[in-house]
Amino acid sequence: MNETLKGAITSLCMKHGYELLALEVMPDHVHVFLSAPPQIAPAVIAKVLKGSTARTLFVKHPELRKKLWGGHPWNPSYYVGTAGQVSSETIGRYIEAQKTEGG
Repeated sequence: MNETLKGAITSLCMKHGYELLALEVMPDHVHVFLSAPPQIAPAVIAKVLKGSTARTLFVKHPELRKKLWGGHPWNPSYYVGTAGQVSSETIGRYIEAQKTEGG
């Protein structure tokens, strides 16, 4: 299922012109570090990624709907941050380290 999700996010980023810089699927959340044109609101990006990946997951893994509370793969909330004074390399290393630290 993780590979399905990674593939779906990667495809969506390419389709919408987002540069995917780092991606890590955790047991209960996903880290996505991307660059998008400034005229695209972060809320739109989150909606695109969550909505499309939910459909993909349910098509490829129909058993998932029964396992999820309320039948939804995503919590309605999300976190958006900007790189600001932190380099892209630092953020990428942080996300990569999450799979070994578990969180």
